[in-house]
Amino acid sequence: MLFSRAAFSTRVRGVVAVVAACASLAGCASTTDVVAADKPGTYTVAASAAGGRMAWAWARAHEHAVSEARDYCERRGMQSSVTTETVSGVQAMAEHASSVKFECHPKF
Repeated sequence: MLFSRAAFSTRVRGVVAVVAACASLAGCASTTDVVAADKPGTYTVAASAAGGRMAWAWARAHEHAVSEARDYCERRGMQSSVTTETVSGVQAMAEHASSVKFECHPKF
């Protein structure tokens, strides 16, 4: 099926609009570097997310922090164990954050 130039342009603009709308709902997320905590063998990492619905932003922040902890331990041939999590930003359309304290343990 062949499209005219005008029909193709309209179709492309529609696709771009859909992608832009999805991106605005997804928002942005960022993660800090993993740092050593107060207790030996314990580390912390934080993540934040903004945009979209409150539950989605918190879930993205939580998943990014937990994922970074898991990746950190896996790069060392170990598995992560989250000991505590602190969250902030419980209002709609606010930046949501998750700070995770974790340990790396040998894989069994």
